[in-house]
Amino acid sequence: MSVTTRPPDAGGAPTPAAGSRPTSPTARSAWRGGRIIVLLGVILVLVAIGSVLLGPQRGPSRALDPDDTSLAGSKALAEVLRSRGVTVDRVDSVQAAVDKAGTGPRLLLITDMSYFNEYALSRIPGDRLIVGNLPALEALAPGVRIDQGPARPRSREPECALPAAAAAGSAYMGGTAFTGPAGATGCYPSRKGYTLISFPNAGGVTTVVGDGGFMTNQRLAEDGNAALALNLIGTGKPVTWLVRPDNPPPIAELPVERSKSMYDLMPDSIRWTIYMSLVALAVTAFWRGRRLGPVVTEKLPVVVRAAETVEGRGRLYRARRARQRAADSLRAGTIDRLAPRLGLASGAGQHEVVAALAARTGQDPHQVGAALYGPPPVDDAGLVGLAGYLDFIERQVSEL
Repeated sequence: MSVTTRPPDAGGAPTPAAGSRPTSPTARSAWRGGRIIVLLGVILVLVAIGSVLLGPQRGPSRALDPDDTSLAGSKALAEVLRSRGVTVDRVDSVQAAVDKAGTGPRLLLITDMSYFNEYALSRIPGDRLIVGNLPALEALAPGVRIDQGPARPRSREPECALPAAAAAGSAYMGGTAFTGPAGATGCYPSRKGYTLISFPNAGGVTTVVGDGGFMTNQRLAEDGNAALALNLIGTGKPVTWLVRPDNPPPIAELPVERSKSMYDLMPDSIRWTIYMSLVALAVTAFWRGRRLGPVVTEKLPVVVRAAETVEGRGRLYRARRARQRAADSLRAGTIDRLAPRLGLASGAGQHEVVAALAARTGQDPHQVGAALYGPPPVDDAGLVGLAGYLDFIERQVSEL
């Protein structure tokens, strides 16, 4: 194959022939070759977005719901039970649970009591499995008490002879610990209580567990959780699984317990306690009242002049040689009388009193301070001299 070229130009470089074309790809040729792939990618993205936007909306997870496939639900447990021939009926009302109970012996599984009347449920005969610390525990499981403090959910050993727990072994238990009535069996201990309590009731067996985590889709395959759940629920009887209603009733229509008066809440012994308190109050009033009579005024047998009182106290000071006490009394009296005249408050400090008094009388501040706050006199003559100097200062302030 020959290629026709033109003669070299002036610079010596050959020029392409008139019929030749460039062989490198251009933007237009690249678009023509790849537009099918780009179009298919856009279509796939649009289909994915449409399926998400137009697909069915998934609601919030419903904990321990046999129809919920989320991690908190119990769809896996319900399907395993059904595969073993156990009938699982999901109900969301007390009336539906009562209707199911009329078909024969059943196991009532209670996971929520927010919208139900516990007294109506307590009248349903048969076995019961109560999950969690429900507010209606007193009516549904009489005699079961809650142990103080939460029990951390973790893998625990049964440490009991209950067949359902002993065969399952360790399980993810916790939440709340309980103490049961006489004859109850406690498993999976925590502190002073147990996270699983089982005891016979009038129409079957009542079992209370502190937390339903071992029944969820997330935990069912761990430890002996599945075995424990199947042993507790798969007893061969149909299961009435009571869950929170999908459309809760208004608050005004919720079942409430009959209100109790103040007298219903008081213990039986409070009445006798009040009676005994009243009797004790009456006896005390009579005992104290008869000792108190009218106020009686009496005339003093003698009249004691103030000068005699001062002289008597002075003799006592002299007899006990209490020069310091006597000097403190003289100084305190002088300061209390001079402070208002000097314009000072009653709690004025030493420096304020000495400075104001020296400025007012012209006396030496050191002499004034020694007289008011100095050491006590060493003899009676010094005490007399101190009294005279204090009287001199007080007369000076009064005369100025």
